Amino acid sequence: SRAKDVTMPAKLPVNFFSLSSPVIDLFRGQLDYADHLRQDSEIVLYFFYAPWCGQSIAAREEIEHVASRLSDQVLFVAVNCWWNQGKCRKQKHFFYFPVIHLYHRSFGPIEYKGPMSAVYIEKFVRRVMTPLLYISSRSKLLDFLSNYEPGVLGYFEFNASPQPPGYLTFFTSALQSLKKDYLGTIRFGVITDKRVAKEISLVHSGSVYLHRHVNTSLIYPNDIMNYTAENICKWALENREMLIRWLRPHGGKSLLLNNELKKGPALLIFIPYNPLAEIHPLLDEITKVALEYHNCNKSQAAEPDLQHLGNTDSPAFDPSVPDAHMKLPETFSITKYPCCNTVVLPQWHLISRTHNVCELCINQTLGVKPNKVHVPHCNFLEIEAALDSFYLQEHTFFQVISNTIECSNFLSFYSPFSYYTACCRTVNRHFLSFISSEKTIFQTPKVAFSSHGKKDNTQHSIPHIEDRNCFIPDHITGTNITGLSCRTNKTLNLYLLDSNLFWIYAERLGASRSTHLKEFAAIVDLKEEVHYVLDENQSLARPTLETFIKNFSVLYSPLKRHLVDDPSVHFHEQHVITEVTTSTFHDTVFLSEKNVLLIYYVQWCGFCASLNHIFIQLARLLPPDNFTVARIDITRNDLPWEFMTDHLPTILFFPHQRKEQSVKFPEDFSVNLPNLLKFILHHSSLSSSEPCTKECLHEETVLQQGHISHLEREIQKLRSEISALHQAHDQLKAQLSEARREERRLQQQKHALEKQHRSLQLHSDQLQATYDQKNKELLEMAEKLQQLADASENLLKENTLLRILVAAREGKLQSKDEIKESLRSEQTLSEDDIPDSAATAPLEEKRIDIDTVETEHSSGNRTE
Repeated sequence: SRAKDVTMPAKLPVNFFSLSSPVIDLFRGQLDYADHLRQDSEIVLYFFYAPWCGQSIAAREEIEHVASRLSDQVLFVAVNCWWNQGKCRKQKHFFYFPVIHLYHRSFGPIEYKGPMSAVYIEKFVRRVMTPLLYISSRSKLLDFLSNYEPGVLGYFEFNASPQPPGYLTFFTSALQSLKKDYLGTIRFGVITDKRVAKEISLVHSGSVYLHRHVNTSLIYPNDIMNYTAENICKWALENREMLIRWLRPHGGKSLLLNNELKKGPALLIFIPYNPLAEIHPLLDEITKVALEYHNCNKSQAAEPDLQHLGNTDSPAFDPSVPDAHMKLPETFSITKYPCCNTVVLPQWHLISRTHNVCELCINQTLGVKPNKVHVPHCNFLEIEAALDSFYLQEHTFFQVISNTIECSNFLSFYSPFSYYTACCRTVNRHFLSFISSEKTIFQTPKVAFSSHGKKDNTQHSIPHIEDRNCFIPDHITGTNITGLSCRTNKTLNLYLLDSNLFWIYAERLGASRSTHLKEFAAIVDLKEEVHYVLDENQSLARPTLETFIKNFSVLYSPLKRHLVDDPSVHFHEQHVITEVTTSTFHDTVFLSEKNVLLIYYVQWCGFCASLNHIFIQLARLLPPDNFTVARIDITRNDLPWEFMTDHLPTILFFPHQRKEQSVKFPEDFSVNLPNLLKFILHHSSLSSSEPCTKECLHEETVLQQGHISHLEREIQKLRSEISALHQAHDQLKAQLSEARREERRLQQQKHALEKQHRSLQLHSDQLQATYDQKNKELLEMAEKLQQLADASENLLKENTLLRILVAAREGKLQSKDEIKESLRSEQTLSEDDIPDSAATAPLEEKRIDIDTVETEHSSGNRTE
């Protein structure tokens, strides 16, 4: 029978964290105890680890750093989820380690999938601790809306106990968004002041508002969707506005970059980022660029946000100033933004330095749908109808020179609830005068209304969707990129990466490894297989980025394509194969006066490495004055797209004086020395377009003779190598025969050992049976001896009792004899003194008494 497998039990786990650490280390995987601890804490962080995992060991210090800062507010529990006897291993099945789960009271788990860095983990924990930001003043509202991240605001009146209706649902939706998107790109806020809520048209308690910088902001449709945490989170994620997106690759195999780059050209910006920092000046500059780039309608609605980014300490927004809310521009109320277009009146007069500019807007009556308070959506049909109506009323606004604003309202052709507003004034053609007029066109309180319409609140007519200031010349705008994403076919997607974590990606794109300031920007166009790098000598500022984006967006881009070079290649003259890089590609291949055989390879290709000896032999065979054998690593160097290939290794031959007629080695031919020589000689001997002269023929003959002599020397070398191989073959054959004999001898020994093993196994079975039988007999004998010992003990007890009885009997008999002797002596004395008759009676009585005593003694003995 086969011997049983012997396994060593696993060693008992030990503490993963130090005893002085603020992290509770459940190194035996006590998941039930961890759940017990969670019941008494509001915020709990679980750190599931494996003791052998390198990532777990690296993240241990980061977790301890976060715990040292937040241990008074958050309970940190580490659980060993690898020990096979622990409950964590039996109940949890993780595919990677470490895993971080957070619980907010009974809600969870919220898994953290971000970088294992202390600052990022702490930032995420703080977001879970306070998922809602409380907005109590207008300055805080502007701070919230000025952030580049999408914002969701809820208005709740805290006059009910314990919480207003819907507040817990909104609170849960904030945690739900963190659970679905670990990056936390949506910020949730709560407005507690009714006056502040009116600024974003939130009137009823429980209303939810999604802020968007460029597109129209939205209010949660309670009449269409149920008011649940899941629906609010889903609605916010589906309708959020992503102007800039953070990319945080986790370091493993992922399609994150590939999926994003396939969407179109991408601007990748690497900046050093600290999530815990209070201010991010560089990020604010990039945010301004993104807002301008995506502001397709040149809407002024985003201007309060942009201005507030640079003027956060403006006294107009100081909450300590009394009645500060009165200083907030009324135009900030987004529900009052109509859809506007800027048009220019035809010049029917002879004064060429002036013209009339009209702001044409579409207004909709909000009373038609009182249950839907939302921003009106612009429709091209309505814009066209408004334009037609405007030109029909054109003579009304004709003024040669006017310093006032004329406004007029006229009904829509399609709906009695919609009307158009047109406000016109004379504007100087000079740019400065135009800018001055543009700033005051809707802020001048003196507005003259035409008799064609009624007076309206025109200060709310802020362009939001359709605003085309097309009469501004292009040369005046300079590096202005406002709305450029909608005016070009090469729209860029903007991405941010933390250079402290992902600088290796920047180096792969062309960033310098020796730079101390880790700021870098590059545009990658995957479809065109090109990418451009922002000059590292220029600072990563707003004007630089705008110029970079504009140069890429023009039809004939002046940007120079960047090709990645391999800086680790060192050239040595003694190498028979030349290593080509991006910088030496044209010099070595196209500008060389030799025939070039170029091999494309990658370092991880095992088949490519197995062919190296063939290429080395080929390089030694070919004359070095006329032929060059070169290779290039396509993973470490960028090449023009026409030379890219999917098959490795790929071999191209560039004939001398006909480099444009490069020939590819057939893929169906095996790569060996004869095939390569035939391929090279065939394509290098092609006739040129010019007739060969005598001198050419002589050179060709000399070249062929040199080839022949060179090949003869190589053939002689090959013959000597073949003879050496024959000798080695004979030696190997002798060694193989010796190995076979040794194998047969070992086989015989193996059979003998197996036979001996079987006999020993049989003898072992017999001994085992004898052992079992003897053991059984010994058990029976031991049982009998125990019985004898018990009987002997009983006999000893009875013997002792008998001795006591015998001693008592002897004492009684002795006393009896003494009595008899005394009686006899008394009888003798009485016989001498008393008469016979008188003496006889007492004597009989005594006899009777003696007999009675004897009878009693005998009966007592029998009883005992």
